[in-house]
Amino acid sequence: MSIQDEIEVLKKQTGAVILAHNYQRPEVQDIADFVGDSLELSLQAKIGKENLIVFCGVRFMAETAKLLSPQKTVLLPESNAGCPLADMMDEASFFAWRKQYPSYPLVTYINSSVEIKAQTDVCCTSANAEKVVNSLPSDSILFGPDRCLGSWLQEKSGKNLILFPGYCPTHQLITPEDMLLARTNYPDAVTMVHPECPKEIRDLSDFVVGTGGMIRTAKSHPSQHFLIGTEEGMLYRLKKEVPAKKFTLINQKLYCPNMKKTTLISIKKALQEKQNLITIPSVYQEKALIAIERMLAIQ
Repeated sequence: MSIQDEIEVLKKQTGAVILAHNYQRPEVQDIADFVGDSLELSLQAKIGKENLIVFCGVRFMAETAKLLSPQKTVLLPESNAGCPLADMMDEASFFAWRKQYPSYPLVTYINSSVEIKAQTDVCCTSANAEKVVNSLPSDSILFGPDRCLGSWLQEKSGKNLILFPGYCPTHQLITPEDMLLARTNYPDAVTMVHPECPKEIRDLSDFVVGTGGMIRTAKSHPSQHFLIGTEEGMLYRLKKEVPAKKFTLINQKLYCPNMKKTTLISIKKALQEKQNLITIPSVYQEKALIAIERMLAIQ
């Protein structure tokens, strides 16, 4: 049998569901039962009937799945698949920052550790961040850890967002020169970039949307060619979802090593050995879950 066939057999034997983020390797996306952005996968983890979740992504995503389904077993195939953005907001730097603004409500990006989520008022993803910020009555809000997403939200909402200085290293790899060159080479293409990109990149783009928004825009917009500014794994998903249209990366450096750590071999091993079990310390479970459920309640 091929390794794909072996995984399918193991999945049936264990009653598992495989969830994969849009940035995963093509072969991992193909073996997954559900592929999506952070919000879509969070919802699937909550509503799915399977008691074993194999989460092909990075640690904070698997932790979110465990928060939403504490009675289920959640496995992260690669235990060292972390998120540099989430790691920038460790507890020491978070408390030092939070202490300066004790009365402001705190919105925390889903790209954060469970320890930080437990200290926050409400979480958000890039897909629902604007709705979350606008749902709060306060005009002054703390937002972290992504300063780029935060500055975009400040522009969209008109609110005063105090930003933690974190950032996504992958999205920082796009330069204004890259944008201008791509638009010169493909003058008829429409540009879509992720809100984790710096402001100077967002300002040069036609659309600023999360990965789910990229799929919806590609389907609904009449353009036949799109320039994409996010991790390169998204191109595979876009080409599968909208095969009649063309998608080109703004540059060839948009690669997240952590998102690419998961392989078919590590998925098979996780199913065989139930390795890399995600656990949430009880001291964080209830408070972190409240922040996630508040996010999901905002429509």
